[in-house]
Amino acid sequence: MSAAVDVTKRSLLQRYLAELATNPLRTKMLTNMTLNGIQEVLASYLAGEKTADGSYVSDRVPKMMLYGLFISAPISHTLVTTLQKVFEGRTTPRDKVLQIIASNLIVSPIQNTAFLLTMAVIGGARTFDQAIAVWKAGFMKIMRISWISSPIAIAIAQKFLPPEAWVPFFNLIAFVFGTYVNQKTKKQMQQKRRLAK
Repeated sequence: MSAAVDVTKRSLLQRYLAELATNPLRTKMLTNMTLNGIQEVLASYLAGEKTADGSYVSDRVPKMMLYGLFISAPISHTLVTTLQKVFEGRTTPRDKVLQIIASNLIVSPIQNTAFLLTMAVIGGARTFDQAIAVWKAGFMKIMRISWISSPIAIAIAQKFLPPEAWVPFFNLIAFVFGTYVNQKTKKQMQQKRRLAK
């Protein structure tokens, strides 16, 4: 029975990777959209945050899905594809370290800025100054997480994964860390609301 499950998983992964190779941006957009929606629902569940009607599916879910579809995926696709092209065929230990440094100093700050500014707007920021305040409050916190997790993830990908498998691998890592940060933020907001009463 487990052999049948393994074949199915490999088959799904193979089909996903084939779609990723044929239609990379579209596949990444649909994947990010789906994962962002699931992530928002899961974080709400883990934080025990329900809507007024008792659902874990809030109005943030479609907004997070749109963020994944139109902002996160295209930015990530462009930055990671460019980084991979720059370091294509460069496999020395020095080159691998340079790739990690480039990712941490160029790719992560851009992705994290896009994330924070989008979260500011979804969270109610209506002016440039409000969005920048959210960015200032969260940028170094999220960069510290990136600076710890990103080198480890990239080193694992460089050592064990072919380049075409990097996207699902990084999506999994982003999903886990994103869910953790999201539910932690929700719990902190709940605590602030309780203290304000």
